[in-house]
Amino acid sequence: MCKKAIKLYNNLNCWGVMMDKNELRMLFDREMRREVTPPGFRREESEQVIRHVSLHSDEHGFVIYSNVTLANAREIIAGEKKRFSDIKQGFEWKVYSYDEPNLLNLLQEEGFKKGEKEALMAIELTQDHSLLKHDTSNVKEITDEDGIKAIMKLEETIWNEPFKDLGERLWRDFTETNTLRLYGIYEGEELVSAAWMYLEGENFSSMWGGSTLKEHRNKGHYTALLAARAKKAVEMGHPILMVDASPMSEPILKKCGFERLGYSYGMTFPGGDNK
Repeated sequence: MCKKAIKLYNNLNCWGVMMDKNELRMLFDREMRREVTPPGFRREESEQVIRHVSLHSDEHGFVIYSNVTLANAREIIAGEKKRFSDIKQGFEWKVYSYDEPNLLNLLQEEGFKKGEKEALMAIELTQDHSLLKHDTSNVKEITDEDGIKAIMKLEETIWNEPFKDLGERLWRDFTETNTLRLYGIYEGEELVSAAWMYLEGENFSSMWGGSTLKEHRNKGHYTALLAARAKKAVEMGHPILMVDASPMSEPILKKCGFERLGYSYGMTFPGGDNK
């Protein structure tokens, strides 16, 4: 793989060089785990972990990458529990199926709650990819607070749980950074499907949302929203798309050319409790 494909992948002259699955995973680990600093967080790095501490008291932090051995893992985990407990902040330890050593069982023994298994799906877009030619005329970009509130109302209707905190975070990220893009599909005046993405690292775009009201499913809304984000991602120089996919989304993403790089698990630990 050429140097530009690693350092300046968004240079369109290098699009002819396609990464294989292992190279794509290595680039993901470097840009999205070892180097990333999401908005609203303070990045802290030691020899063993990369942690992100939330700058907002009502949000949790996370450990996105670790470099531990079976010999020192329990000690390192205990240290992170104490670090976040001291600041009374819950946190998530993100574990990937290809990590060595795999910490799933050990984290559970240490009191972490195991989240849903999600497929890490990614695609390196080429200029002739079908997503870039897909009809997105029914997709509207959302650029105001009322639109974000409408997305949260949609999510609450579908999942029957509150999304107020997420809405506040999205509005904050939208107004304070240039990394967030949001999209929706309307039937008349009603928002029926919505999704968003973050531009991250040098080359990646992370895809979020994609929920559709039950009565409006099977109309291609998920793919249209994916295509709209793909077009914007390429326009902004971030042509590698990644998704933490649910079992419902994974088959659709495979049809669009995404590869599964592994599985991810969010292991959560409550703040203020180091037991």
